[in-house]
Amino acid sequence: MTETRAPFGRWEPAQPTDVAELFGDLDAPWWIAGGFAIELALGRRVRSHVDIDVLLLRRDHLRAQHALTGWEWWAADPPGSLRPWLTGEPLPPGVHDVWCRPGPYTPWRIQLMVDESDGEEWYSRRDATVRRSLTELGALSPEGIPYLAPEVQLYYKAKDARPKDEEDLAAVLPALTDRRRLWLVDALTRTHGAHPWICRLQVPPRL
Repeated sequence: MTETRAPFGRWEPAQPTDVAELFGDLDAPWWIAGGFAIELALGRRVRSHVDIDVLLLRRDHLRAQHALTGWEWWAADPPGSLRPWLTGEPLPPGVHDVWCRPGPYTPWRIQLMVDESDGEEWYSRRDATVRRSLTELGALSPEGIPYLAPEVQLYYKAKDARPKDEEDLAAVLPALTDRRRLWLVDALTRTHGAHPWICRLQVPPRL
């Protein structure tokens, strides 16, 4: 079990199977996100992880409190502070990150990511023109664990790519279909213009 120091205490990230057990009965869609989503898409380990992200839609985010009954939930208020997330409190649009742990003296185990939707479409909180049908936002691992589609995860990682994001891109790039590459190129172009990843994502011409 990996344990990592963080500004607000220790992290000991749950495993995707642990998350699936906690969220399995949730009456709302959810997806493993972050680096673990890349690994679930590939079916193999890529690197170590300091946390685990679980994505929910804002319309459903209060249901996470039921999945994690008895836990502590701390909302990340920009620009970089944590405060208790009260039972039944709808989070404002500017808050999209919640740290969760079983108790006050235990390590953080799960990070909730709250994202936006419009009807049956997901849209990026960074750029509302970047959209995806909810039915295509993710997939299921062979074990039945929902995870965020790798191209959507890479879109988020691209903003300020860190070494681990570059590692994730390199690992999953050979597995991306032409359709996934084209979606990501379009999304990156809409949001960032000439992003350095675009050349690596270009679909090669067919002979």
